[in-house]
Amino acid sequence: MKKSLKAVAGVLFTLSVLVAGCGQEASTGNTGGQGSTAAGSSMTKEAGVFTFAASGEYQPFSYFKDGQLTGFDIEIGNEIAKRLNLTPKAVTSPFSGIIAGVKEGRYDAAIASHAITEERKQQIDFAEPYYLSGGQLFTRPDGTTSTLEELKGKEVAVALGTTHEKMAREYTDNIKTYDSDVTALRALEQGKHDVVITDSVVGEIAIGQGLKIKKSGAPLSEVQHGIAVRKGNTELLNKINEVLKQMHEDGTYKQLSEKYFQRDISKNE
Repeated sequence: MKKSLKAVAGVLFTLSVLVAGCGQEASTGNTGGQGSTAAGSSMTKEAGVFTFAASGEYQPFSYFKDGQLTGFDIEIGNEIAKRLNLTPKAVTSPFSGIIAGVKEGRYDAAIASHAITEERKQQIDFAEPYYLSGGQLFTRPDGTTSTLEELKGKEVAVALGTTHEKMAREYTDNIKTYDSDVTALRALEQGKHDVVITDSVVGEIAIGQGLKIKKSGAPLSEVQHGIAVRKGNTELLNKINEVLKQMHEDGTYKQLSEKYFQRDISKNE
């Protein structure tokens, strides 16, 4: 009887080892090797999918047209996914929460026109800059504010969490924040604020679409914008840099840039 019990126990132990081994193998198979871009690569949070975030409210970089998310940033993200043999999955989030989403692993990347700053680099890693632009003051046609020093006593609207918000707070406490720069510009046109600080390209596009505002004063800065990934995800960072280089070399980047801006925004005007 004792021998039978020992035999049964031995069989059960062997089976438990085999089951555990199978489970470990399945888990390893789901994450894939570090050097692979195939479905299952550990450089993305979901096997075979490249999930990237944008605000969806930053025309022409990311916006909705006929119910579909589109724009320069979205097409850049889709092209990166295509060249990495991954399925693109663009998701939207208020701009102020996108960096946190990347940091926490909810998104593989942020392709959302983030200015590269030392403060942000403490939280996430940036790929090589993918376009150049800068801050600019915008007012209504009768507005006279043209410098940052003149912001004192004025009501200034900015998008929450942007470098423009940080810039404005150095000169005034009278600030109104929005989830999107475009919304701030529309509010300006409606007489709700005195000044908006936003990216020069975004303001120029809004004016071209008929918004009754004007660019005021000289450019406030020249800023490099980058694609953000979670800190330590070197594999994805290097792959994105490789793809961006390829896109410049084969003309794809220039084609997309001219589609939305009528020029190559990776270079100074």
